[in-house]
Amino acid sequence: MESINRMALELVDEAMDFADELAVEPVELANGATAIDFGVDATGGYEAGLLLAEIQTGGLATVQTETGEIDGAPIPHATLHTDHPALALLCSQKAGWEVSVGGFEGLGSGPARALVAEEDVFRRVGYADACEFATLCLESEAIPDAAVADHVAETCELDPGAVFLPAFRTASITGSVALAARAGEMAAFRLAELGYDPLDILTVHGTAPVAPVGDDYETAIARTNDALAYGARVHVTVESAFDRFDELPSAANETYGRPFADIFDEADWDFYEMPNDVFAPAQVTVDVVGGDTHVLGETDEQLLAESFGL
Repeated sequence: MESINRMALELVDEAMDFADELAVEPVELANGATAIDFGVDATGGYEAGLLLAEIQTGGLATVQTETGEIDGAPIPHATLHTDHPALALLCSQKAGWEVSVGGFEGLGSGPARALVAEEDVFRRVGYADACEFATLCLESEAIPDAAVADHVAETCELDPGAVFLPAFRTASITGSVALAARAGEMAAFRLAELGYDPLDILTVHGTAPVAPVGDDYETAIARTNDALAYGARVHVTVESAFDRFDELPSAANETYGRPFADIFDEADWDFYEMPNDVFAPAQVTVDVVGGDTHVLGETDEQLLAESFGL
């Protein structure tokens, strides 16, 4: 398969070519790297969020929006489908790179992770990328600067001029859309964490409500996680049976039924202090090829309505 960083670069070029239409802003950094403001200071929007989700998956997923319903109210939903879940979701879209440089803090996702390929999932999937360009998407309150780009370039063993850093705030339209598009990634991640072979996950189709944009980081991160844990619905096609499918949905966790504002508050709003098993979709259907179909979990529209302020 072609390099996922090279495929993502075509989408990055699209973002820069249509920056005005997408309401995003490319920023050339002092060292020649390129940051792209998808929703830090830039307005961004639904189209920007969909394109960002495609970039995060290395171009290996189809992403779109549709109108759904929460407690009787029409609410947009983001839907993502991929036939390459191990690469698109686990080796690319997952926010697996914590970036802390100077005063900058961000969660990194996207195909640049595969150039480093030090996380265990890359060993399990048997994939490492090789490319002369790197794209790392950063969920942050600030635009990455040259020092951040230098860090990414050094880690990926590239020249800074070959680094592209799309960035967005959690509390942005782009952020709400791109984070809703993580429903399928959550299901694939949970399966892998439970011990299932990532290469036996054949297709993933996930949808989740796009949370209303919060007026601060705490509100936004709570709402976007509520949208997934209480509103996401995922269909997964897998190769083989497994005795732990029932642990996939958020309802299997002891925190189920509590809004994420409370859960994050107990962890002092530190994303990396949260146990992995709280990040799971609300409802999952697992279709075993030639075997059983398991329907697991449930959505909670009342909790979502309260979280969203409906």
